[in-house]
Amino acid sequence: MQLEHKLLGCKVSPVDSYNHAYRMVVQFSRDPEQCSYLTVNNAHTLVVAARDTEYRRIINESTLSLADGRPLSLLMKWSGMDEIARIFGATLLEKTIDWGQQDGLRHFFFGSRPETLDRMRAVIEQRFPRAVITGMVAPPFEQFSEQQNIDFFQQINAARADIVWVSLGAPKQERWVYENLHRLQGGILIPIGAGFDYLAGNLRHAPQWMKNFALEWLFRLWQEPHRLAKRYLIGNTLFIYYVLAEKLGWKKFD
Repeated sequence: MQLEHKLLGCKVSPVDSYNHAYRMVVQFSRDPEQCSYLTVNNAHTLVVAARDTEYRRIINESTLSLADGRPLSLLMKWSGMDEIARIFGATLLEKTIDWGQQDGLRHFFFGSRPETLDRMRAVIEQRFPRAVITGMVAPPFEQFSEQQNIDFFQQINAARADIVWVSLGAPKQERWVYENLHRLQGGILIPIGAGFDYLAGNLRHAPQWMKNFALEWLFRLWQEPHRLAKRYLIGNTLFIYYVLAEKLGWKKFD
């Protein structure tokens, strides 16, 4: 595997396909020596990281830092990282559940809302009947207390999951994973953003041509204008500015 490159001070791992990502997830999820986490990054998370050194550290200390956004994978290719592909978190979730049927992967789902988890369970049981769901928890929306975190991980560890999928929204989910990794007794934590909503059918995937032209953000904005307008219209502008500033030497994000 090639060396990891950095964009806005954040490492991007050279993962060239979903199959490659899946094999690495399985490897890390069953590592008897240590528990781990990965991050799935896009323009939004990199803008947050560019302005927050602690969040940047969370990304850089992850076992894998995947290029979820199409702009990230394109920029990395233009920078000389040939062996890289866009790994969309929602698609990685579905493929891991599907391929994991043969490998006996055990899944735990943490986050989102009860009704979304119920829909997702129904979809998984219909589409992936041999998938193993060891537990689902929809936590309170507000910040969790220390005791709540202890209780959550008692459930997670008792379930003996290989993969704990976390859907709390970025950057909250990555911070929660990082701060609580020490409580995990086995497996891997994967913050997956809107992956639960896609699998449950709450969100639709963009047409392939929009994905090819890095316009998936526009399709998401059309589906959730009130929630995502600020993130995309301001965040994407900042992302372009920060990338140009880094390339031209105006800013450093180390």
